[in-house]
Amino acid sequence: MVDPAADALSPSEDWPAPPDLSLSLNRMGSFDWDLGTGRMHMDAAALDVFELDAAAYDGRPETLGARVPPTEAIRLDTLVTQALKDGSTHYGAYFRVRGRDGTLRWTHTQGTIRRDETGRPHRIIGIVRDATQELAESTARREVDDERRRQTSVVESATAALAHARTVKDVIDVLKDSHGLAHLGATSMVMGLLESGRIHLVADGPASSHVPGTRYTRVDEQYPMSEVVRTLRPRFIESADDFARSYPVLWPHIGSLGITSAAYLPLIAQARPIGALGLLYSDKIGFSSEDRNVLVALGSSLGQSLMRAMLYEQEHDLAEGLQQAMLPRRIPEVPGASIAVRYRAARIGRDIGGDWYDVVPLPGGRLGAVIGDVQGHDTHAAAVMGQLRIVLRAYATEGHSPATVMARASSFLHELDTDRFATCTYLEADLATGVVQVVRAGHVDPLLVEADGVCRRLPVVGGMPLGLSAEFGRLDYPVGTLELDPGQTLLLYTDGLVEQPGADLDEGMQWLTGQVRGGPREPEPLADHLCAAADERGGDDDVALLLLRRTGGPTARTGARLQQHVAQSDPEALAAARHMIRAAVRAWGAAARADEIELVADELITNALLHTDGGAIVTLRMLSGPRPRLRVEVEDRSSALPRRREAGLSGVSGRGLLLVDLLAEVWGVESRGTGKCVWCEFPVADRPRRPEPAATAAGPARTVRSAWGGAG
Repeated sequence: MVDPAADALSPSEDWPAPPDLSLSLNRMGSFDWDLGTGRMHMDAAALDVFELDAAAYDGRPETLGARVPPTEAIRLDTLVTQALKDGSTHYGAYFRVRGRDGTLRWTHTQGTIRRDETGRPHRIIGIVRDATQELAESTARREVDDERRRQTSVVESATAALAHARTVKDVIDVLKDSHGLAHLGATSMVMGLLESGRIHLVADGPASSHVPGTRYTRVDEQYPMSEVVRTLRPRFIESADDFARSYPVLWPHIGSLGITSAAYLPLIAQARPIGALGLLYSDKIGFSSEDRNVLVALGSSLGQSLMRAMLYEQEHDLAEGLQQAMLPRRIPEVPGASIAVRYRAARIGRDIGGDWYDVVPLPGGRLGAVIGDVQGHDTHAAAVMGQLRIVLRAYATEGHSPATVMARASSFLHELDTDRFATCTYLEADLATGVVQVVRAGHVDPLLVEADGVCRRLPVVGGMPLGLSAEFGRLDYPVGTLELDPGQTLLLYTDGLVEQPGADLDEGMQWLTGQVRGGPREPEPLADHLCAAADERGGDDDVALLLLRRTGGPTARTGARLQQHVAQSDPEALAAARHMIRAAVRAWGAAARADEIELVADELITNALLHTDGGAIVTLRMLSGPRPRLRVEVEDRSSALPRRREAGLSGVSGRGLLLVDLLAEVWGVESRGTGKCVWCEFPVADRPRRPEPAATAAGPARTVRSAWGGAG
């Protein structure tokens, strides 16, 4: 359309230009609407906006309706009517008009309402102009701003997600799972990490896009990732022709994927390249400056995240290797027992901790089992754990009682001069008798699992954690005794299995018992089930498990040994020792004389507690030979030997050694380096009990292996 006013102004005249000329040159026209008569005058420029000829316009507003779509006309009439009613003096609106060719374009009108003395509107004077270019530019600016905000949001969200990525796989998953590629418009991506002068492809796009032979490429080869690693500058490939021309070796393999452009970014951390990222596009040609800035920012954030992930994995591999070296490589096969052990790493920190387990074969077919947890989640905790496991195993194999093993391990940890302490549970089991002696140092109680899956918590009297008990001089660890029947399982575990932040320990114990009841019956599948449940439940601590099931029944066996420490003024320990003796006597084939043996052992223990300083150590042994015998030994710290004496008719003491002499087949006393040991022996084969002696009968001693002395 030709503007008739375009030639109305010559360089030498009509200066300054009249208002109607200025409006016409800028595609703006004026109108004057007489509301009384309904007539609307429109100048030539205004009619030109509506693409109407002056001859075709009859001065009525309805004639303009042919150029305005009904929806636009309703909206415009509503706006003008509202302005007339509410006393407004001005209004303005954008609306669309239809040209001669039927296309719609945007138009803007602005009017001033003239009113009489009473405020009644009688005239509207205004302008109308073409707004197509104006709105097009505004829309473009909005689209650019929206695109810029979208891309910035992608980088911000990706950066926030990368902050939580701990491994290289996590970083790759963030790029794929956060829909960052879709928001950036990329079809697929490739990522390579620099390893020993080669680029290792660790992530690629669709399965069909992998190029054989590119899993490892040299930095000096003609590939885009190699180029950005060499130059440390991004490479923006603007078109398919640019790709084919720049990388003729690679393009034939990926040209069929419909790639129209690509961006390859160097991944840099600490001023050195660690890899490269490639983003491939199928509907994009060229990159604006905003695109390039956004992608460079993404590459920078990605490089830092990858460096953190790689350092974490290196440290984790080191710590995990250290811990695996500290844990036992295999668990020995023990006749009469089925054992399963597991270790589950933590989900925070360095995924490494001080939890450990161990199984120690002991003389006489006995078995030692330990579960423990060194404070902390780092390589130092793992190192302390390894040392503690080794010394605890050494003390156990030396033949020390469970209480002594725990006390010496605590002293060792204290002498390491570390700020770490450890909780621990150590048990010594005789699988022939089922007698289990348990010592607990600040650890969670074990569980006893029946053959049908029913389980219960075993409350074991405990002492202070290892290291702390030595620091505070409280090295006396009480020993608990229990009987493990065939088919029953002891479950030892660390607190990471039951503890949750903000939750009560009893809730964790209820959860664990529920998992055991609903899990498999055999130790190995039950251990797998508990670890899987712990993974599903989550947690911030590592977990160690040890399951010990007794598979055999009670059998007499030579070489068996049980031992327990009984402290002074500790009735619970004395009761536990009696329980141990009773169970062992029944299991070792002397059930008919269980009362006699228990009475004799009780007399010896009581003498040691009453007439010496310190506690007593009670040991039961099965002696081999033509006539298997059960031997009871009671050790104390006094070097004064016991002396037999007459009690008299009204005496309340003095009969202890007389009972020992009458009921035991042979007995005696031996000097030890730090005290003495009073012992007696009984044949294992059951035989009828002898008549009880008279209260005044002295009775000769049958066999005595050392001199007598001291109080009886």
